[in-house]
Amino acid sequence: MIRMLLSASALATITACASLEAPPQPVDPDAFMAAAAVEDEADRPVEIVETVRPLPLPGQMMPVSRAGDDGQATPAGDDPDDPAETIARGREGALIEPSVDGYVNAIQVYPYTQGALYRLYASPGQVSDIALQPGEELVSVSAGDTVRWVVGDTLSGAGPTARSHVMVKPITPGIRTNLMIATDRRTYHLELESVDGGYMAALSWRYPADELAELTERNARAISREARTIGAGLALEGLDFDYRLSGDDPDWKPVRVFDDGKQVFIQMPEDIAATDMPPLFVLGEEGEAELVNYRVRSNYYVVDRLFRAAELRMGEQSQTVVRISKRAERKNPLAALFGS
Repeated sequence: MIRMLLSASALATITACASLEAPPQPVDPDAFMAAAAVEDEADRPVEIVETVRPLPLPGQMMPVSRAGDDGQATPAGDDPDDPAETIARGREGALIEPSVDGYVNAIQVYPYTQGALYRLYASPGQVSDIALQPGEELVSVSAGDTVRWVVGDTLSGAGPTARSHVMVKPITPGIRTNLMIATDRRTYHLELESVDGGYMAALSWRYPADELAELTERNARAISREARTIGAGLALEGLDFDYRLSGDDPDWKPVRVFDDGKQVFIQMPEDIAATDMPPLFVLGEEGEAELVNYRVRSNYYVVDRLFRAAELRMGEQSQTVVRISKRAERKNPLAALFGS
């Protein structure tokens, strides 16, 4: 019996010790980082300006006259050009040569245009790199002269930033050929020429059509974002929710009303339709309706001034009225932050 009492007493002592809370540990001030406000760097709409290009219209294209063997001007249709000359002129007009302004370090950057011919000067013993757009997948490479020109391809990077490269190298100077590169996005046509003593280390392209499409998509995102934003730069500590709603209780009754010291924001229900949004009337000192500038952003009314009282009215004969009143005195200090 004595042993059982001693065991029970020891067990009670151990349980009591285990139920005591551990003493609080000292707080290391270096383990905390002060919060900092981060500005929202949202995309803003940009203006897109396109270059005007004249288009030939039917009835405005006149035949070009040229001098014949007798020195007299003859219409172009009476003596058609030699096909070889026509091809040469078309090829010459489509050929784009490298320029000093187009160089970025050692890379000649061409503006991509469908159907253009891009010149590449190579040299024996040197490899010229043709870099495609990041993420563009190489489908095929075809060269006119595969005996005197060495053509290969490789890949740099990984994932969405992977980039295909086509390398060309002539085995002798003074030779020419053409190169066609097909990808999953576009086709490139190049004119290769081997020279002795100079070569282009690398060439790539910039894509104005893609840049325009990206700007258009960016504008659409920015406009959509602005349409969902009721105001920019609203500070939480400056918002006042001390407004009271009274009157009828329709489905379109506002959810909350607040101001930032300059404008009043009236939040309507999320499922309200544009046709169900009632007009807003600001009441003067004598209770008369006053004109006020306001706009609708998403499901918010944004009023460009402060007011003491206003009404949302729907209907003509028997109107449904919801009154919005600014409290003269705050009953609770928390009302300014959380409303009534």
